[in-house]
Amino acid sequence: MIYAVWIPLLVPFVVVPAARRLADALAPARAVRLLAATGAGLALCTLLALALLVVPGAGRLSAVAAAGEFVHPLAAPAPGTAVPLAAAALVLISGCAAAVTRAVRGHWGQLHRARPDRSDGQELAVLRDSRPDAYALPGRPGSPGRIVVTTGMLHALDPAEREALLAHERAHLTGRHHLYLAAAELSARCHPALRALRTPMGYALERCADEAAARAVGDRRVAARAIGRAALAARAAGEPPAPRPAVALPASAGPVPRRVAALLGRAAARPRVGRVAAATLLACLAVSGAAALDATYDLHSSIEIAQGEHP
Repeated sequence: MIYAVWIPLLVPFVVVPAARRLADALAPARAVRLLAATGAGLALCTLLALALLVVPGAGRLSAVAAAGEFVHPLAAPAPGTAVPLAAAALVLISGCAAAVTRAVRGHWGQLHRARPDRSDGQELAVLRDSRPDAYALPGRPGSPGRIVVTTGMLHALDPAEREALLAHERAHLTGRHHLYLAAAELSARCHPALRALRTPMGYALERCADEAAARAVGDRRVAARAIGRAALAARAAGEPPAPRPAVALPASAGPVPRRVAALLGRAAARPRVGRVAAATLLACLAVSGAAALDATYDLHSSIEIAQGEHP
């Protein structure tokens, strides 16, 4: 068990390079789902592995042994390090739990404070501000969000580009993209290597919205031009936009040149890279899960032996 239990803690480091290639080489919607599943799955395996490290050390304490009705000492490959290792794992679990709790409360609080006002029944809110900016403001669960755009951004785009920009932000709202970003944040709180999933996740979500905008206006060039001009207008303003809510999804987020190139078909198609990256992520998830289950089975057998249920 002691060997298998380390695998879920090491596998996330292998995922990082494959995840970076996945967002460019795979269809955006598939990349989002795979990145979200990988992050959540590896985070859960990490927590399970830490919990499995706690039990052997805790079982050597007299109070725990009495509560578990152990008639024999709980087996541990390295009895002298079992208790310190269990203490370290318990500290890490407590830190993860605290970080996840803070992140969930922070995300919920941001949604609550943002409160997009839809009392007028309008999806679009136009702010009188010369600084070009546009973003999707998600609503709380069960409530619609809102698209916020400044007059400066509207003046920077022609009518077709405005339609593409609004379709992009609408895709963020209908796809509930802020939940995927929140899931990536929560996964990152459970293992430091999973922080690297946030950037490819953000890029894949922007690509999803870009593709939705292109379908909505029926012209990929118009969508690409809208994204490029929105980013250039925001940069040329010379002053930062007004502070946005933390949960807002801005139109000019991520690597805009890569997004424009993808829309125009100038990015080199790499289906083989995408398949390899996807297979790597799935394999890492499967190996991590199998190792965690194997370690769980071994620990369960050790507990039964300690309780005298097996000779």
